[in-house]
Amino acid sequence: MRSIDDDGELYDAGDSEELDEEFPLGDGTADGEATVSCPYCGEAVEITLDPGGGTHQEYVEDCEVCCQPWRVSVQYGIDGGAEVDVSVLGD
Repeated sequence: MRSIDDDGELYDAGDSEELDEEFPLGDGTADGEATVSCPYCGEAVEITLDPGGGTHQEYVEDCEVCCQPWRVSVQYGIDGGAEVDVSVLGD
């Protein structure tokens, strides 16, 4: 169901309620990107995060510099801030 908030912004009411439950004290924003260092080549790489994926996420992503696969672990705090760790896939 689509609704309009107090500022006239259109939003999906179902999604908004789910995010409010996950980040009840937040300001409505959550980290959507992070810069990490590749565990293989050491290069700094900016990755995109998906706050809608839940408060704890683990997935595999390839380094855009050396193409080696990482294990990415994302933990969102109650304020929407993300703590991101990347490690060698085999670890």
